[in-house]
Amino acid sequence: MLLKAKLFGKVYQFDSVKEVLAKAGDLKSGEVLCGIAAESEQERLAAKIVLSDLLVSDLRNNPVVSYEEDEVTRVIQDDLNEQIYDSIKNWTISELREYILSDKTSENDLKRLMRGLTSETIAGVSKLMGNMDLVYAARKIRNVTHCNTTLGQQGILASRLQPNHPSDDPDGIRMSIFEGLSYASGDCVIGINPATTNLDTTRRIMNMLQELKEKYEIPTQVCYLVHLTTMMEAMKSGSPSDLIFASIAGTQKCNDTFGVNVESLEEARETALRYGTSTGPNVMYFETGQGPENAGNMHYGADMATLEARTYGFGRHFAPFIVNDVVGFVGPEVQYDAKQCTRSMLEDVFMAKMSGIPIGTDIAFSSHVKADYNDNDVVMMAASLAGTEYWIGVPGAQDVTTYNMDTSFHDCAAMRRMLGLHTIPEFEKWCQKWGILDEDGNLGENAGDASIFL
Repeated sequence: MLLKAKLFGKVYQFDSVKEVLAKAGDLKSGEVLCGIAAESEQERLAAKIVLSDLLVSDLRNNPVVSYEEDEVTRVIQDDLNEQIYDSIKNWTISELREYILSDKTSENDLKRLMRGLTSETIAGVSKLMGNMDLVYAARKIRNVTHCNTTLGQQGILASRLQPNHPSDDPDGIRMSIFEGLSYASGDCVIGINPATTNLDTTRRIMNMLQELKEKYEIPTQVCYLVHLTTMMEAMKSGSPSDLIFASIAGTQKCNDTFGVNVESLEEARETALRYGTSTGPNVMYFETGQGPENAGNMHYGADMATLEARTYGFGRHFAPFIVNDVVGFVGPEVQYDAKQCTRSMLEDVFMAKMSGIPIGTDIAFSSHVKADYNDNDVVMMAASLAGTEYWIGVPGAQDVTTYNMDTSFHDCAAMRRMLGLHTIPEFEKWCQKWGILDEDGNLGENAGDASIFL
């Protein structure tokens, strides 16, 4: 295993596979602040050259956190299909890249291949791809899941209706839901970020969501995004929910700060299957995004993309219905500007799809990231072209609880129209019944008129 390259008369020596992965990645402020980024474009190119000649087995045998130390590593390694891995372990990472991008490689080929790849390998091949490569490869894969309805089918671009309220007022949330529904938003899930996390509020919101879903016979899923311990307690006491939510990360140390581990996530999944209101079998809702491990000094010297790939490898173990990739949420200490956010987002869509994950995108630019709504539009178009499975829909493209820039109900409808995509079929028929969508799946005569539900 050669960890050095000569470039422009200078020899660049790297100490580990982990260092090669970190320095081969595109520039991101979070890695600069952690002191693990390449110090120059020449060093970055040298790391890419080294990475391209490493074997799949090199990345499998050198996880960025050791097997003995980290349960995320153990899940990823133990879930690997050894027979498929053995058939490709001597491929170089550049050969793997060419295979993924080849027109001769089908979706089924990739779905078989991914079962023999560790997360480090998937992250490694992403570092040898340009943005268009990531989009081209990601478009090939659809990861289909089912809760009450089916997500990830060809030709579908769904949306998560996010009717957050700064005081968790049920009436305010209900009105925001009506507005979103009137723009055909919410076929993926109606999911609310809580302002408070106590059990009484959780039960009140969960009951309201279920009553609304049943009264209007809305073919979707509902979820209140409290910690899984609170949600399990509420579900066991009779409060209805289709999904259980959790934030997850790429290291055990970071997962500890989120209050989750393998045992608690398995318990949550079993609770949702036993007490939840969905048909299943996919009943988990995960939130991810590059940066929390590095921002919180829980990264072990690994780069953000590799840790995010590990998050997907870990999350896949629990068969989630959706995974929400929050791209710009942390702030400029992770991704300084729109260019860095765009790169991270395209890496995430590709890596998630290559991990078998049902990925959706939440731009969520923090208000102090160097980006604006024009950047929002570009990111949305790029990820939609890559085949992200859903977008967030919030009133006016501004989240009232987190104060992040996001995508609006109108944006989601416009993106479907431009790309010739549709909402989930059952939801589209429901919207057509209300006059929200026309027979072609475009906004109809009642679009934007929330009063039709009153």
